[in-house]
Amino acid sequence: MKIAFFVWEYWPRLVGGLGTYAIEITKKFKEMGHEVTVFTLNDGTLKTLEEWDGIEIHRPMLVDSSKVFPIFVREDLKRWGTHIKFFSDIFSYNYLSASKFVNLLVKRKKEKFDVVAFHDWLAAFAGAIIEKEIPSLPTVFHVHSIEEQRALGGGSQVIKEIEREAARDADSIITVSYSMKDFLVSLGYPKEKINVCYNGCDPEKYNPKKVDPRKVEELKKLYGIKPEEKVIFFIGRLTAVKGVYNLVNAMPLVLEEFPRVKLVILGKGEQYKDLITFVQQHNIGNKVIIRSEWVSEEERILHYSMADVCVFPSLSEPFGIVSLEAMAMEKPVVVGASGVSGLREQVIPSGPNRTGVHVDGNKPEDIAWGIKEVLRNFEEAKKWGKNGRKRVLKEFTWEKAAKRTLAIYEKLIK
Repeated sequence: MKIAFFVWEYWPRLVGGLGTYAIEITKKFKEMGHEVTVFTLNDGTLKTLEEWDGIEIHRPMLVDSSKVFPIFVREDLKRWGTHIKFFSDIFSYNYLSASKFVNLLVKRKKEKFDVVAFHDWLAAFAGAIIEKEIPSLPTVFHVHSIEEQRALGGGSQVIKEIEREAARDADSIITVSYSMKDFLVSLGYPKEKINVCYNGCDPEKYNPKKVDPRKVEELKKLYGIKPEEKVIFFIGRLTAVKGVYNLVNAMPLVLEEFPRVKLVILGKGEQYKDLITFVQQHNIGNKVIIRSEWVSEEERILHYSMADVCVFPSLSEPFGIVSLEAMAMEKPVVVGASGVSGLREQVIPSGPNRTGVHVDGNKPEDIAWGIKEVLRNFEEAKKWGKNGRKRVLKEFTWEKAAKRTLAIYEKLIK
């Protein structure tokens, strides 16, 4: 197949899990003999056209339209204030990408594509434009998250309408967990269009046997972690839906029973200052380390290797690739399992194949209980970590994710 792939973040510009997904899945598509053309956002420093690992990448150069946008957009978007530039950049990326795809690649160069895949509302405008211009070309709307889930029921009405329109127009919908599918159906999304395809992980890259223990010790020294201290690790956006504030709230409860632990938080987001304030007010600055920056994948793997337990207490999480990465690194995991939770489908909380603990990410006391459950049964929890890697190898590789996705594309084309 020849696949047009619209995603707002892609190599070398990564923001979160969507970018990781996009890179890994397109590489697998290419390895399996398919041709992939990616359209992604240009931050102003990148080439407008280049080839990377055999994948053609288009990045139209944007112009700043944030000054004129407030003149004609709805009040909903005007309330974004200075953040309206983000919306205007997204719209520009979509419009310019769809125009280049339709007018240059398809109409002028006569390139033949089999399917168009577009990801989240961030690429939904492009999907809608292409659907209108070339109605015979199959389109797939990949739903990694939606506004109601990201904003815990609130959020922008405009974005909600964009997402619903994309779902109505697309020929097929792919989402990342059965929990997410149920949520979409409950909101009125067309059940008959929705397919579930889990994300994946690269267990060769995330392999504890390939980590240099000396580098792990250097990382521990960097953070001032003593040999007798256990490490609790969180990686992700520092935002409400990820439950990180509740995790920090749980630490005093953990420290009552296990004083020789440290929590390492790695990520960026709007809750950073609130987290720092909480840590200072509760005098646990020597027990909580918050590093607000984007690190390389190599360093991320070292953090997983350093951890004794990984905690992802999301209040709502369509999938959560970080949990797979931790399990691939043979770490027991504590995950938020209430509400919309793809984490609940990844992590087995009991029985001989147990991989971790389910908690309610809304409750600091429950998060604390989950962490203490691991620390109280530490030798047993090491087995949970090994079970986690086995589960990733069996169910959650990128190859499996790619094959499932391609089968959906092929069925749609036929």
